[in-house]
Amino acid sequence: MSEPGAIAVDQFLAHPPAKVWRALTDSDLLARWLMPNDFRPVPGHRFTFHTTPRPAQGFDGIVHCEVLELDAPHRLRWAWRGGRLDTVVTWSLVPEGRGTRLFLEHAGFDPDDPVQRRTFTLLDGGWRSHVWPRLSQALAGLA
Repeated sequence: MSEPGAIAVDQFLAHPPAKVWRALTDSDLLARWLMPNDFRPVPGHRFTFHTTPRPAQGFDGIVHCEVLELDAPHRLRWAWRGGRLDTVVTWSLVPEGRGTRLFLEHAGFDPDDPVQRRTFTLLDGGWRSHVWPRLSQALAGLA
């Protein structure tokens, strides 16, 4: 973790930045490895992700998002709001050899809020153990 209240993960992907960018910005591809969505790569576009509700954490299963920054194929930022969260997810792509170093930062968690601490722990583990392997699998299936 880079700072309190932020999840930071980086992963080398053996695919060129343009291919990784496509997996991050194509709604159908994004749904394959993250969640069903109505994403469009347009700054200011509001979209949602849909997942399993977690009533004990005040989460109805809908993540409300907005594209905050789009700098193809280098950086993508979106607001991530759901339940008691009001956070920001930033994806940064850096060419590395024949592949891409993909950095993820999910920031804005309140470390003093017990529900947000639990959500932080869940998402930190999920980004690392669930999302990265699914993204790698989706990339492997792309031409």
